[in-house]
Amino acid sequence: MKIIVTDQVSKWFHNEMGLSKGRGLRFFGKVYGNTPVHEGFSLAMTPDDHPEEPYAITNKDGVNYFVSEDDRWFFKGYDLVIDYDQSEDGPRYNYVENGEL
Repeated sequence: MKIIVTDQVSKWFHNEMGLSKGRGLRFFGKVYGNTPVHEGFSLAMTPDDHPEEPYAITNKDGVNYFVSEDDRWFFKGYDLVIDYDQSEDGPRYNYVENGEL
C-alpha cells in the first residue's frame, strides 16, 4: 500500500489541523458511513505522532501520514491518494486498486 499526499492537501493539513514537521496523522476505518470501496465503514483520521507497526507510511513536508498494521483490513488492495477538494475546502480520498490481496 502507498499513501500519496498532494502538495495542496499537505498545506490544508498544516493550516487547518495545525500539523507541523515531526507530527503525524493516522488514517483508519471506522464503523458507519461509506466509502467507494466499503459499505458501512468510513475513513477517519487522528493526529498521532508515534507510528507503531505501520502498514504504510509516507512523509510529506515533515509530517508522517500512516496506516497502522491493525487497520490493514480497511486498506488492503488499495493505495490511498489524498488530494485537496476546493469545492469542499478539505481532503478528498481516492482508493486506487493496487492488486494486493
